[in-house]
Amino acid sequence: MLTPLRMHPARLSTDELLASCVVRAQRRGGPGGQHRNKVETAIVIEHTLTGLRAEASERRSQADNRRMAIQRLRLTLAVEHREFREAADQEPASPLWRSRVAGTKINVSTEHDDFPAILAELLDGLQVLMFDLSEASKHFTVTSSQLVSLLRSHPPAFALVNAKRVELALHRLR
Repeated sequence: MLTPLRMHPARLSTDELLASCVVRAQRRGGPGGQHRNKVETAIVIEHTLTGLRAEASERRSQADNRRMAIQRLRLTLAVEHREFREAADQEPASPLWRSRVAGTKINVSTEHDDFPAILAELLDGLQVLMFDLSEASKHFTVTSSQLVSLLRSHPPAFALVNAKRVELALHRLR
């Protein structure tokens, strides 16, 4: 596990992230014809510090599969890896987060490269704030419904938050 207060791995640049990963190309079977079975186009990336991994094999291009595997790894890290901070150490929302906020709304597509970093920041903040959406909305300067919408856009994150809220005897988000 990373030491506290370091940058969340989902926020690292691609080169920095891949420096702490093992990347393998593999052959995969399935649809795609003979080309798919003869060429190592599937990509598996494992983050060595956390043991989390992601893969992509649905494209015939190794470069396309690599991009997809990196994005999937970032999302997996965002949901499954927490950077713990004390409430007193909680900094205001990052410049990246603030750049995505307009008024009280957050604007980021699930397909955008920034999405995993935004999601990781929200989940880390919710952890510190004991999954209290009211406090989180003040901290992140957006409405609670915007936070729920962001979480809902990535079902594993939404399920994680609901599980944590149930553990803390809070009502589940809808």
